[in-house]
Amino acid sequence: MENYSVLSDLQLTCTDLKTLLKSSENLQTNLQKHEENFNNLQESLSVASRRLAPLQSLSIASKALETRINRAVSPALVLIDGFKISESLQRKLVSILTKLLGQKSENRRLRLLIKYVDCVDKLNIAINLISQEGGPAIQRLQEVVEFLSRTKATDQFRTHRLRETLVTLKALYETEVDSMKFDGLLDEALLNLQDEFEGILLQLRHHNIGVQVDDGDGEMMGVVELGTDLDVEVLRRISETLAANDCLDICIDIFVKVRYKRAAKALMKLNPDYLRTYKPEEIDQMEWENLETSITLWTQHFELAVQNVFVSEKTLCNQVLGNIMDGLVWQECFVKIADKIMAVFFRFGEGVARSNKEPQKLFKLLDMFNSLENLKTEFSDVFEGEAGADICMRFRELEKLLIHASSKVYWEFGLQIEGNQDGLPPPQDGTVPKLVRYAINYLKYLTTDNYNEPMAQVLRTKQIWKAGVHTACEPEDNLLKDAVSNVMEALHRNIESKRSSYKDKVLYHVFTMNTYWYIYMRTRNTELGKLLGESYMRKNYKVVAEEAAYLYEKQAWGGLVRFLDKQDNSEEGDAKGKIEDFLKGFELVAQRHTSRYSIPEADLREQIKEATIKLLIPPYSEFLDTFSSVLDVNSYPSPDMIEALIGQIFSGNDRKSSMGSMRRETKEQFEGRNSVSSDIEQMSGHGSFSRFQRNGSNTSDA
Repeated sequence: MENYSVLSDLQLTCTDLKTLLKSSENLQTNLQKHEENFNNLQESLSVASRRLAPLQSLSIASKALETRINRAVSPALVLIDGFKISESLQRKLVSILTKLLGQKSENRRLRLLIKYVDCVDKLNIAINLISQEGGPAIQRLQEVVEFLSRTKATDQFRTHRLRETLVTLKALYETEVDSMKFDGLLDEALLNLQDEFEGILLQLRHHNIGVQVDDGDGEMMGVVELGTDLDVEVLRRISETLAANDCLDICIDIFVKVRYKRAAKALMKLNPDYLRTYKPEEIDQMEWENLETSITLWTQHFELAVQNVFVSEKTLCNQVLGNIMDGLVWQECFVKIADKIMAVFFRFGEGVARSNKEPQKLFKLLDMFNSLENLKTEFSDVFEGEAGADICMRFRELEKLLIHASSKVYWEFGLQIEGNQDGLPPPQDGTVPKLVRYAINYLKYLTTDNYNEPMAQVLRTKQIWKAGVHTACEPEDNLLKDAVSNVMEALHRNIESKRSSYKDKVLYHVFTMNTYWYIYMRTRNTELGKLLGESYMRKNYKVVAEEAAYLYEKQAWGGLVRFLDKQDNSEEGDAKGKIEDFLKGFELVAQRHTSRYSIPEADLREQIKEATIKLLIPPYSEFLDTFSSVLDVNSYPSPDMIEALIGQIFSGNDRKSSMGSMRRETKEQFEGRNSVSSDIEQMSGHGSFSRFQRNGSNTSDA
């Protein structure tokens, strides 16, 4: 049973194998048939390929020709579109210009100008595009026409039309582009913009020049920007458009010409006639009052020009031209505007510095120097960079000239005092010489807050120039003190020289007393006195004046006291003789004070009066009391009258009228008496007392 089952499986397997072999045989038969069909198809495709090869070559050639034509025609179409855009922009320019000419509102005109500039910029771009792309486009089109004509790649009709298009486009390009750039509406628009540029610049004026305006914080400011933001925007856009259209030189010329004119007119409002009236070499011929006024105005105007006018002009120049050529243009334009104006200021300043070195010029020279020093930083900021190098160099040269001039004026002033070059003899009445008054007030003025620092800086700078930059220098206070001390010592020698020429010993002491007391009192509690020191002033002037006053008292009045010696005067005749000698001596001294001596200082006069009263009145009173038994005391002037006469001698009032009144009182008191009363009447008759007045000496400060 088991063997039967195996046999059945083998039979079934054999059947399957037979079936599989039969299928393989059928498949092989089919493959042979397909191979025969494939060979037939391959033979047919080869024949078709050989027949289609010419058509394929023709298709490829057509596509290549199409690509070549498109590459040539596309730029030509762009060029034609450029001409259309240009024409459209030109029509728009005309429309905007028409509106612009009829517009009265300044603000609206400016806004229309911005649109006008925008249109000009677009037109310029379109024309430049036509100019740049036209040549290559025509060249490509010409190459295609030549290729088609040579290769016969298309029919003659199409080649002819393409050739006509080439000729027309070439003629249009060659004739219209230059006209559009140089003779057309673009050129006209640029001319219009130049006129508008000049017109707007002319409208920007410096209003309220020199008038300071409160900025709201309590501080004053004198710089106001020129023009509104819209003005500046329009000017900037126009300048950039002109520069982009090869009109930069014209733009700069217009800007410099107009703004120089406006800056000059702004300063001319200040009436600087001194800059036009006198050449630098004629300054020595100017009257001092005119020169002094001119220098003061020069200082004010110079500061105003730098701090106000040129700061405003520089700001405007930067705002309008700052974007052109990466900012390389505007600074040179600004310097061109300022150069001519600054040159006029420099010429006048240099002329003053080079003029005669008269003493009174020192303070105006220091004013100029101090002004330049205060302006130095601002000036460098305004005229910064390479463009302003020449102006800054001239500024420094002017400052050097002023330092040299100030120093020389001061030292020559000291030499003039030293050499007694005033050419005048000592005052005949013993008053203070004009040279002393002038010198003391000169030095007082020099040591005030306005001038001590500039003068000290001048001295220090001169010392640095002389000794070298790296040399240790004296402090400025010491330099100024030494300089002032030198002049004071020269003045001292001048005074000593003058007083030695007096023959009258009393006048010698009056002169010494007056002069040294004047110097001490005029310098006490002043910057000059503080600089020299109180001990120096007391030792050299106050002590000398007091010593001279003592010697004056002794020399002028001391002799009268000896007449009142009470010894050996028991007899009436001796007492009478001595008192009459005293009164005659008193009259003689009074006469000398009237005609020869003068003490103009009220405080000194009062002290001398009190000292004279203390010297004379007690001995006189005592003498009268002692000899009242042998003298008719009522026949002689009372001590009070002598004291009153002394008061009149040292009175600062009109002595003529006061002494006339005293004379009448004396006459009434001694009427009918002889001896001294008749002598006083005789003195009055000769007009001695009537001459008790100052002799017209100048006591005012220089």
